[in-house]
Amino acid sequence: MKAVIQRVSSSSVTIDSKIVADIQHGLLILIGIEDADNQEDINWLTSKIANLRIFPDENEVMNLSVKDSNGDIIVVSQFTLHAATKKGNRPSYIKASKPEIAIPLYEKFISQMELEMGKKVQTGQFGADMKVALVNDGPVTIIIDTKNKE
Repeated sequence: MKAVIQRVSSSSVTIDSKIVADIQHGLLILIGIEDADNQEDINWLTSKIANLRIFPDENEVMNLSVKDSNGDIIVVSQFTLHAATKKGNRPSYIKASKPEIAIPLYEKFISQMELEMGKKVQTGQFGADMKVALVNDGPVTIIIDTKNKE
């Protein structure tokens, strides 16, 4: 499971000209799922994200988590995070899970993220053509791969 986590001062997701998710202070999480992902990956990643200290404290030091700073979260599925670009110029997405595997894991990720946060998280729509807008605060962007826990 791969995640791109962006600290945002605002973010939204629009589908067919309708805003389906909209937050101010918080995180935009782009999540890519592969066949080898499981509940252990979900548990580890959601805990890591909820407790990642990337928000400023009273001294402007990144010392607070999204939970500590009462931020909100938008989760957007993004199979292109598993793009293989080694050969040629057209990315291959063979490592990305097909919807029958990815959708249940995506839904479990959202549920577990809500448990970690103690509140509802907003989402895009799996497989939809989405327009994602954000103001990256910092900018702060963190990439996490559950298969490479560094």
